[in-house]
Amino acid sequence: MKVRNSLRSLKNQPGSQIVRRRGRTYVINKQNPRLKARQG
Repeated sequence: MKVRNSLRSLKNQPGSQIVRRRGRTYVINKQNPRLKARQG
């Protein structure tokens, strides 16, 4: 799965995970719910 550089910094945060929903790529974080991002 290709992730754009704008999501890479969020992806490296502790507890974050990449989820694909409806063709979009999301970065969600259960430890810190303020960290959210969407791509596509």
